[in-house]
Amino acid sequence: MEKIQLKSTTRTQVGDSEKLRKSGQIPGVLYGHGIDNVHLSLNQGEFEKAFRKAGESTIIEVTTEDGKLHNVLIHDVQRHYLTSQPIHVDFYEVKMTEKLTATVPLEYVGESDAVKMLGGTLVKVINEVEVECLPADLPHNIEIDISHLKTFSDSITIKDLKISDKVEIKAEADEMVAMVQQPRDVEAELAKEMVGNVEDVEGVVKTTEEPLAEGEEAVVEDKKEEKK
Repeated sequence: MEKIQLKSTTRTQVGDSEKLRKSGQIPGVLYGHGIDNVHLSLNQGEFEKAFRKAGESTIIEVTTEDGKLHNVLIHDVQRHYLTSQPIHVDFYEVKMTEKLTATVPLEYVGESDAVKMLGGTLVKVINEVEVECLPADLPHNIEIDISHLKTFSDSITIKDLKISDKVEIKAEADEMVAMVQQPRDVEAELAKEMVGNVEDVEGVVKTTEEPLAEGEEAVVEDKKEEKK
């Protein structure tokens, strides 16, 4: 994958965020283990382009005014509550020789026979996983091939994910990732519900009397109310 690069300008005056945004810039901060916080400003268009490619699980090379290159992950992007435009970004600088923990999105690909042929519904139990690895080995995403889901008894678990042996997924091997749910038989459910409702109606009672023996006459007791 091509390297994603982003230029930045160091901010010496903190508190000028609104002025920066009006000029097409985004304020940000760069921090990490063992380094001092650095306040930055970035071109909004260039940042959004880089963010679409990188997300929060790909290393970006941020260059500061002094020409120094920083390998960073986008840790947080604050957005305007009305326009959803980015208004502030946090960069976390990583050390390329030290393992890190990051969240990687899952990308579902392929076509399931249990969905296409049997009418089932694909259930995505999780959409991301936490991994541990060196920054250079961090995957942008992990593909899930749902073509393996051919019947309703098939499923995909963590141990089925195809990843590099340099990457460790921080989850139980048997944790469910995806499955296909059987279609509901709506007509059968409605019929069952109607039968149950009829039996519950007051005055409708099931008879449990045994049939009369041959030649035996039914005896009907005529209960009259006693006159007072």
